[in-house]
Amino acid sequence: MSSRAATRDVRATTHDVRPLTGNEAIARGAWEAGVTLASAYPGTPSTEILEALATYPREDVHAQWSTNEKVALDVAIGASYCGARALMAAKHVGLNVAADALLSQSYLGVHGGLVLAICDDPGIHSSQTEQDTRLYAHLAVVPVLEPADAQEALEYTRAAFELSETFATPVIVRSTTRLSHTRAAVRVGPRHTQPARPFRDEPERNVIMPSLSRRQRPRILERERQLETWFGTTPLTRVELDDTRIGVITVGIAYVYVKEVLPTASILKLAGSYPLARDAIRDFAAQVDRLFVVEELEPFIETEVRAMGLAADGKAFFTRIGELSAENVREGFVRAGVLEPRAPAPAVPFPPLVRPPVLCAGCPHIGSYHALRGDDIRVTGDIGCYTLAALKPLAAMDTCVSMGSSIGNAVGMSLSGAERKPIVATIGDSTFLHGGIPALIDAVYNRANVTVLLLDNHTVAMTGGQDHPGTGRTLRGDTTHQIDYEALCRACGVTWIRRIDSYDLAAGHQTLREAMEYDGVAVVISDRPCVLDPVRIRGTPFHIAADACTACQSCMNLGCPALIWSDDMHEGRHKVRVDEALCIGCAMCVQVCPTDGFVAGASGTDR
Repeated sequence: MSSRAATRDVRATTHDVRPLTGNEAIARGAWEAGVTLASAYPGTPSTEILEALATYPREDVHAQWSTNEKVALDVAIGASYCGARALMAAKHVGLNVAADALLSQSYLGVHGGLVLAICDDPGIHSSQTEQDTRLYAHLAVVPVLEPADAQEALEYTRAAFELSETFATPVIVRSTTRLSHTRAAVRVGPRHTQPARPFRDEPERNVIMPSLSRRQRPRILERERQLETWFGTTPLTRVELDDTRIGVITVGIAYVYVKEVLPTASILKLAGSYPLARDAIRDFAAQVDRLFVVEELEPFIETEVRAMGLAADGKAFFTRIGELSAENVREGFVRAGVLEPRAPAPAVPFPPLVRPPVLCAGCPHIGSYHALRGDDIRVTGDIGCYTLAALKPLAAMDTCVSMGSSIGNAVGMSLSGAERKPIVATIGDSTFLHGGIPALIDAVYNRANVTVLLLDNHTVAMTGGQDHPGTGRTLRGDTTHQIDYEALCRACGVTWIRRIDSYDLAAGHQTLREAMEYDGVAVVISDRPCVLDPVRIRGTPFHIAADACTACQSCMNLGCPALIWSDDMHEGRHKVRVDEALCIGCAMCVQVCPTDGFVAGASGTDR
């Protein structure tokens, strides 16, 4: 879905059924609950929640991309202060960035409903870690609701706003990659607007300080007790009593797998993992002979159930690594002696096609990192498509920690006195705005000797081409102020700033050489739009004159997927050819070929 999707008629006057992904269902549930403000920073698997909300009428909801997740939550908190219902969406690691605000707001409480839609990524499909958001819920003492399918994603999100206002607490709705991106038929309903709830002029409640927090701590624990009662009595928590020889406590999408694998087992389906519905768990455990806990990632529920003195099996049979599935849940029950093993599946007669992770053909990051290849530079990297530059053949990145870490890492290397090589921090445009600016100020302030290579590809490419303050467009596609990176860097105290064309390899090499020779903080802005999002760029492709190719393989060092081996040989080595369906005509290969073997235009052959 485009981040600039046009507003469409999404309002329902009567209940109907629509095919929605989990993320679209969360957005729908928020809209039906009367949300008036929604904010997020793009991050897979949560990105589409805000993209979906941006298709709803402007007069209903203000939907925005924020510069990072903490800002997104702060914006949502501000709306809640004024009595408005607000939603903040993020992926699991984005909650790390917003955690400070979440924990403080738990103490302060909320006025208008405040819901955080947090999407975990079991299996680490597009993330740097495989953390479990439920641990944050416990830390912050805020409830977490965990839908099992898209229908529940809508209903739980709608209920979360009521829960938030009833108990004056932030509420987390936890999704996972599979739920966020799976489409299903969902019954939708109309929007329920909320009466105005003006700002409460109560500094003793709105301003976090030690004296307030000390008074609030007992109230938070009492709120936790009341929420535990709510989780045990809400219809969202349900018991499906059948064969009592096996009882399974489960939550979220794991419920779907359990139902598929053990359709006749007795099941306690929890609405969420925190606070735990202890009375409901005790009652259920008393009715079954053998008790299991099936949950994705950490043994969060299992640990608490065991602490209650109940005998329960869980992670001894069900993995803590990656996603659950019907297959590995079934294997767990086989290991537990509940099910019989199946006959082995027939062998696949051919090996699967392996596609190595590579940058797109013509990606401007290829040119930027080609200038950094070699052993004479230390390169700190960051989060984005360009993290792939750590892999061969570019192999031009030495470290990568988290969003915005590259500049701070480079500062630490420089000031440690232990690194003698020139140090270059590489960071994307959106990541720079997300978390790189404070580190750049730190570099100037502490007089580090580093070069910052700002990779400006005019979008948030890794999550599908979303806008940010550097593009001059909002989530809804409106024109707005566009950040001037050169002026911003100067305001941070940087005096040595150059802008280069990412496709001009010679200029890139020369400018970076000059930057690394500068004593202090130097910034090089490598400027070319992403070739894929939001608009796919296509130019005239090149082909190789077969007689000119000497199989030197210099062009293959670019790592461009449009360059592939041919069957032609030269002195025992394979020559190269161009996949003209992939080539966009960026001409980076032309610049590194020592024999001028690349010719503009299609070859007219399919060799």
